[in-house]
Amino acid sequence: MLRLLAVLALGLSLLTAATARAQATDCTGDPAWAEAALANALSLNTLSWTPFNQAETGWEAYVPILQHEIGVKCDPAGGAFAAGLARFQARYDLPPTGVFDAATFIVLKGVLQERRPFVMARVRNECPDPPPLNQLGYLLPEEEHADRLTRLLRRDVLDAYRRMVEAARTEVPAIAADPELLQIFSGFRDPEADAARCAQQGNCDGVRRAACSPHRTGTAIDLYVGRMAGMDVDSTAPESRRHMSRGPAYQWLVANAGRFGFRPYLYEPWHWEYVGGGG
Repeated sequence: MLRLLAVLALGLSLLTAATARAQATDCTGDPAWAEAALANALSLNTLSWTPFNQAETGWEAYVPILQHEIGVKCDPAGGAFAAGLARFQARYDLPPTGVFDAATFIVLKGVLQERRPFVMARVRNECPDPPPLNQLGYLLPEEEHADRLTRLLRRDVLDAYRRMVEAARTEVPAIAADPELLQIFSGFRDPEADAARCAQQGNCDGVRRAACSPHRTGTAIDLYVGRMAGMDVDSTAPESRRHMSRGPAYQWLVANAGRFGFRPYLYEPWHWEYVGGGG
């Protein structure tokens, strides 16, 4: 009984805090979604699940993309968010509960993956050829991150990247104040060199270096979006990705990278792929 009361007290505290934050950002929701909001408040940092083949606790790292996808940039523990999530669930024939769960995440992941031409090519068992060398351009030294020097990108991708970074620094003072943010630590990677490295390291089919990587196309970029102390710039540890998701660079990219033709990879906050069509 005491444990149940403690859980209920925690839930009430979280819901009260969420309501206060929602009111501060004009995100108050219909009281009808209060129960769903409470469920989301409880699971936000406690859900035990395995979304990408490793155990994680909570789903905060995925909140910025989920907010963008449902068109509701409100507290994930509030009623407005729950209502928006219910609309998303209904759109994809899921029970419109407004409660975040693994089934909702699987649909979100599928929707985002289908927007990446490289992924669709791999579904067809294709591995895209690298671009001719005359289509590649050199990064400027200030565009390269010191941790993982890269040199080349497809020229149109490089142009779009530069427009995007200029906009980010113009629109967000915190990004402008830190020149390291949005530097590239991996761009075009020669397939033969990539294959040799992954064979040497024994992880050719792993997350960090696939046998057929999107970086071979010259359209994929890994951007520095901040790092947790003691972690690599591309650490896939859940706490590292959660830390990145809270930063101004990643949150701006989620909301704005599409303007410049870039699409995200849900699992890696640093990885973006150019699909064209940006403004």
